Amino acid sequence: MEDEDTREYVVLVNSEEQYSLWLADLEIPKGWNQVFARNNKKACLDYVKEVWTDMRPLSLRKAMAEAASRPPAGN
Repeated sequence: MEDEDTREYVVLVNSEEQYSLWLADLEIPKGWNQVFARNNKKACLDYVKEVWTDMRPLSLRKAMAEAASRPPAGN
């Protein structure tokens, strides 16, 4: 039987709107911001599952939206 992870985590997000679980006692790395308070791993994973509905990085989503809004070439 696997031991239950009893450590506390936070959820971080970067400028590309990518999420990560991070051990709560560690310093938050540069370029990341905390978006979910210190909690157990399951609560953090549940939060990420709820909010991270599009896994594509923000820059890719923007580029795809911009390309979709342009008229087709040759028109």
